[in-house]
Amino acid sequence: MTGLLFPAPELPSVPVQGETARYPVRRIFCVGRNYADHAKEMGVEVDREAPFYFTKSAFALQATGTTIPYPPGTKNFHYEMELVVALGSPVFRVPVEEAMEAVYGYACGLDMTRRDLQLAERAKQRPWDTGKDVEHSAVIATITKAAAFGVPGPQRIHLSLNGETKQDAHLSDLIWSVAELVSHLSTLYHLGPGDLIYTGTPAGVGAVSAGDTIEGGIDGLAPVRLAIGPAE
Repeated sequence: MTGLLFPAPELPSVPVQGETARYPVRRIFCVGRNYADHAKEMGVEVDREAPFYFTKSAFALQATGTTIPYPPGTKNFHYEMELVVALGSPVFRVPVEEAMEAVYGYACGLDMTRRDLQLAERAKQRPWDTGKDVEHSAVIATITKAAAFGVPGPQRIHLSLNGETKQDAHLSDLIWSVAELVSHLSTLYHLGPGDLIYTGTPAGVGAVSAGDTIEGGIDGLAPVRLAIGPAE
C-alpha cells in the first residue's frame, strides 16, 4: 500500500455525557423546512409529501463554547437552532416503528447559514452548498444518550442572541418526527454510527454580527453556545 501525500485530517468527534470516549462523526445530514412557522418566514410552502435534505461536511463541525470568525463572502450570516440526532447502529430501509432503535443520542446544535448566498442560489434553482456547507457552521454541544433524554416531543427548544430570546418552540412542532426522518433518510442512504441529523429550525432565525453571542437550549440537553468574532 502506498503512503499518503500529506497527513490525513483527524475525524471530527463530539463528547458524550458520562463517557470518556467521544462520538466520531462521518456525515452530517440537515433537514429543510421542518417547522411550519419557519417555512412561512422564509416565504416557502412546507413540503408535506416527504422531508428534504442538504448536507454539510463533517469538517464543518464546531464545538460549543468557541468563537468563530465571521465567514467570508456574506453580509447576512444567520443562526438556526436545532435538535441534532446521533445515530448508533446501521440502518437501511428501516420502518418508522423501528427507527428509534438506531438513535444513540441527542444534542443541541446550530446550523449557521450564509443566508444571502443561500437565497441567491435558491432563486436560480441551484444548490445551496455555498450558503450551508460553511466552515465552522455545524455547531454542536455534548451528546446526551437517548435513554437519558427520552422521546422528543414536549421539550422546549429556544435560542437567545446577546441575551434576547429569538427562537422559542417545542419539539412537538416538528413536521417530520425523528422516527420519520430516520426511516425516510434510510431509504436514501445506508445510515450508521457517526451520522448526525440536524432536524430543522423553528421560526425566528436572524443575522449575527461580529461581537455577538448565541446561546441555545433544549430541555434535558446540554446547551450550545457560540461567539462571533471579526472576519479574517
